[in-house]
Amino acid sequence: MRRLGGVTARGAGVLVAAVLLLGAGFRFGYPDLALLGAAAAVAVLCGVVFAVWRPGLGVERVASPDRVARGEPATMTLTVRNISRLRAANLVATDRCGSASVPVPLLRLRPGRDTTVQYPVPTHRRGVVPVGPLRVTRADPLGLMTLSRTYGGVATVWVHPRIHLLRAVPAGMARSLDGRIDKVPQGSITFDSLREYVIGDELRRVHWRSSAKVGELMVREQLDTSEPTIIVLLDDRAAAHPEVRDGTADSFESCCEAAASIVAAAVREDLPVALHLVSGVSGGPFLDVLTEAGLRDGDLGQTLRSLRQSRLGDTLVYLTGPGGRGDLGAVTALRGAYPVVIAGLFGDRDAAPVSAGGGLIVIEAEDGVQFAGAWDGVRGW
Repeated sequence: MRRLGGVTARGAGVLVAAVLLLGAGFRFGYPDLALLGAAAAVAVLCGVVFAVWRPGLGVERVASPDRVARGEPATMTLTVRNISRLRAANLVATDRCGSASVPVPLLRLRPGRDTTVQYPVPTHRRGVVPVGPLRVTRADPLGLMTLSRTYGGVATVWVHPRIHLLRAVPAGMARSLDGRIDKVPQGSITFDSLREYVIGDELRRVHWRSSAKVGELMVREQLDTSEPTIIVLLDDRAAAHPEVRDGTADSFESCCEAAASIVAAAVREDLPVALHLVSGVSGGPFLDVLTEAGLRDGDLGQTLRSLRQSRLGDTLVYLTGPGGRGDLGAVTALRGAYPVVIAGLFGDRDAAPVSAGGGLIVIEAEDGVQFAGAWDGVRGW
C-alpha cells in the first residue's frame, strides 16, 4: 500500500501564518495574535490527524471475461468492504482502468459492509489493460491536508486481436488417411508401436514374427506423421510499420488480426501451427502472445536463417507492413525449405502491386477483413 499526498497550498498558508502569528504574538506581547496562531496550528494538527487515519478496506475485483476480442464487451466488478470495526468510511476513491480513472462511491460505508461497482473495460485497442489499484484519498474538512493510499492489487484484461473466419487452409501433395493433403513426398505412414490383437483388426497389420515370440497375435500401430504444419512469422519490427499514430500502427494491428485468424483456422482444422516473431519474443498461448506483441527492434535476416535451418513445417506465412516490402525477396529464398511460402503485406496502399516471383504467394490487404477475403480466394497453395 503506497501513500501519496501532503500539505495543500491552503494548509501551507495556514501553517506559515501560525508560525508568524505565534512568533509575533510572543515577541511583541500581543496575546490575540498568539491565540490566532495557536488556533491555526491546532487546525493544521487536526488536519494531519484526520488525514493520517487509515481506513481498513478489503478490495476484490473480478473481470468478466478477462480475455476478449478487440471490440467485445468486458466488465469489471469491484467490491470494497469496510473491515474496520469502529468507524464508517466516508471516502473519495477512484479505480485505475487502463489510462482512465473510474470514481468509486464510498459514502457512509459501515463497518463490516461492502459496496459493489461495475464498469466497462475499454476494449477498443488490442493489448493488456491493467485495472487497479484502488486509490483512496482522505482530506480534512478544512482542506489543509490530503493523503492518498492504494488498496488491492492489479487485475489484467487481455484484449485479443479480432479473428476473421478463414475457410481455406494450406495443404499439400499427398492425401493422408483422414483425408487431409500433405506436402511430404516420401510418404506419411510410419510404424509407431505394437499392441495385442483385438477383434476387428485387419489381419494384414499382424506382425507375425513378434506374435511368434510372444505367443499372442500382435498388431502394428501406424502413425501419420505428414500433417501440414503452418509456421506464422509476424514481423514486429518498428521499421516494417513506420506509420504510427497515437502509439498504434494500423498495419501492425492488421498483421496481428491476420496471424490470429490463421492460428484459429489451423486449430479449428486440428493442424499443427507455430507462431514466431521476428524479434524472437514469443511463448505462451498464441492469442496472448499476439496481445502482448508490440513494435520492437529485430533482425529479420537472422530469423530467416534460423527458419531455413530448422525447417519447422511445410507452409510459411510471413506477415509484414509497408516497410517489409523490400524483404519479400529474402523471404522467397525460403522456398527451398518450405514448399509453400505466403506473404501478407498490409498498409502499402500507394505502392505498385507486388509481382510474385519464385513461387511466392503475395496477399496485399488494407486490414484483416480484406486479408481474409483474399486468403480464401487463393488457388493452388
